[in-house]
Amino acid sequence: MNVIIVDDEPLARARLVRLLAAQNIVVQNEASNGTEALALSKVNQPDLVFLDVDMPGINGLEVASELNKLAVPPAIVFITAHPEHALDALQLNAAGYLVKPVSAQSLQKVVEQLGRLNKVHIQKQQTTKITYQLAGTLKSIEMECIYYFAAEEKYTKMVFKRGSALIEQSLKQLETLYPTHVLRVHRNTLVNKKRWLLCTH
Repeated sequence: MNVIIVDDEPLARARLVRLLAAQNIVVQNEASNGTEALALSKVNQPDLVFLDVDMPGINGLEVASELNKLAVPPAIVFITAHPEHALDALQLNAAGYLVKPVSAQSLQKVVEQLGRLNKVHIQKQQTTKITYQLAGTLKSIEMECIYYFAAEEKYTKMVFKRGSALIEQSLKQLETLYPTHVLRVHRNTLVNKKRWLLCTH
């Protein structure tokens, strides 16, 4: 798990690193302000960000708003000395909220909650990929890279930018697995809904 701590107070960052280590969570990167946090996040694609709300310049709420625009937004846990920010945090889909000084007990509760959220996040990521074989090698492709699926006897032909491949899932199974991604335009054809909408508007 790629973890970033964002806080303008070095001692607060050091304390949180120690508390997280006790929970077997290793912090990969630290940032002292919002600008650093956004730059790190674009390069490292974090899974989890512990984010101080009250920082000079870009505050934590503004940083969270930008992080939520990433292709795969990280889970965000807000940290602040001011509990009144809780409502704003909820509106930004925060995964957790910690009040300074952070205690081991409150952090443990948030970590346990994150464990449950992480399972859902992994499942969501897995369901946007399709695995197939090409020249005897097992490969996977993101749903957004696929143009369309066409039924071909016992198999389904999957067409994407660099070619095509045969998969065993039927069109009906694909509709069930990826209801928000595919659209049936013919009895024997499913198209990538996003690409279809782009082409028809």
